[in-house]
Amino acid sequence: MFAKTTIITTDVFTSFTDNKHGADAILVCLSETELREDTVLGHPQLDQALQRMRAKGLITGASGELEALPTHGLLPYAYVLVAGLGPRATRESLRAAAVYAARETLALKLESLALKLPSGIDSRSAVMALTEGLLLGTYRIAVYRKSEPARDELRRAVLLAEAAADAALLSAAIATAETVAEGTNYARDLTNLPANKLLPATLAAEALKLAQHYGFACEVLDEREIAAKGMGGLIAVGAGSANPPRLITLQYKGDPDSADVLGLVGKGVTFDTGGISMKSPDGMEEMISDMGGAATLLGALHVVGQLKPKINLAVVIPAAENMTSGTAYRPGDIVTLLSGHSVEVLNTDAEGRIILAEGVTYAKQLGATKLIDVATLTGAILISFADVATGAVTNDDEFLKPLLQAAGEAGEKLWQLPNYPEYRDMLKSDVADVKNSPSTDRWAGAITGGLFVGYFAEETPWIHLDTGGTAWLWSAKGIEPKGATGVMVRTLAAYLCDLYK
Repeated sequence: MFAKTTIITTDVFTSFTDNKHGADAILVCLSETELREDTVLGHPQLDQALQRMRAKGLITGASGELEALPTHGLLPYAYVLVAGLGPRATRESLRAAAVYAARETLALKLESLALKLPSGIDSRSAVMALTEGLLLGTYRIAVYRKSEPARDELRRAVLLAEAAADAALLSAAIATAETVAEGTNYARDLTNLPANKLLPATLAAEALKLAQHYGFACEVLDEREIAAKGMGGLIAVGAGSANPPRLITLQYKGDPDSADVLGLVGKGVTFDTGGISMKSPDGMEEMISDMGGAATLLGALHVVGQLKPKINLAVVIPAAENMTSGTAYRPGDIVTLLSGHSVEVLNTDAEGRIILAEGVTYAKQLGATKLIDVATLTGAILISFADVATGAVTNDDEFLKPLLQAAGEAGEKLWQLPNYPEYRDMLKSDVADVKNSPSTDRWAGAITGGLFVGYFAEETPWIHLDTGGTAWLWSAKGIEPKGATGVMVRTLAAYLCDLYK
């Protein structure tokens, strides 16, 4: 399920002339200050070449820069890869350096890479960041061509520390970082699947496979069982599709002595046409990513299954296709949800919040004492943050604070949106308890979309994460690839497992 293409080990750095591992290239990470030093690459001619590039402004040491210098036999490596770190080495700048180094290694068709650990940061943090970056940087989208040549792979990497370090500590750091990167790439794989290869039932089967792999309790409800429980919202959203909805739950009990249960709810719309409120056809193929929230939770569960944190989880994934047909739900419909509350449907393309509301209520029935939902919920989040940051809405600022810290440690951008009474008032309906679309002008759409879900959380501490701008990219951006990004897997992993303590 999580094959390790790249084998990563550690050793002690002795000199640039010692390449006992037979690596094709070596990565050297330099801060802006270090780049100005005369001897950093182990050979005068290479140092002179680097300084000429610096003098011309071709490299400044800024984070995100990477240059591949051919050694022409001056060192026992074919290339020295020079990566900028900005003012100093940080987890974020090292992670980025490794992502760009991995991409360059693949472009040069090299199979092995040595990475010299930088100064100014502890070895464990450096090893975790570089390992994560390597595995995230080697990710490629699956292709379905009749004849596809074998892909080049980065098969071996060795992390070289300046001095002998605790080998067991560094090996554990590698294993942890591998798990986080694998979980992220797993979420990317799921999100990138074409909709004809990932139906609600297929997503349920994948969740069951994951649960069996790690020993999680798993329950899958079909459309008859969903209807019998009174989940009119999930039934309505899935009614227009020939592929019926599923409600997926996975439970993990890492702290059986505690009554605290964190409920995680992920939007699992495996394809979204908008329903009767049809989307524009331009770019609709991106809607294979509308189950990105569900994929994030399954990716995070891979990390939980490996690291086994002392926490209790109830994970709920409502899965459906939002299609248009003679049986599809309509604008103006009134549907009653599991909570007993009625919803006035004004826009069938605001379907994610309806099924998340069902998931939140079910998570509470499973004992959740706190809630986090993850969803590609709104296009409106792009108006606020473009495709740069994930938006957060909460009814409990103290609950959100450690998650914001975890996002910073994981290198993912997360920003809180306000929860003012005026926004909640915008959800009031004349004929139902709540309406799913506040107004035709879509003002504050990301906020009100999140607060619709929060209405069903009621007094339970709750956080909503809107990944509508960050779960999918039309082209590679920074360290994130084209297509699915697996956003928030690393943040949730850091939050659930205390990765950086």
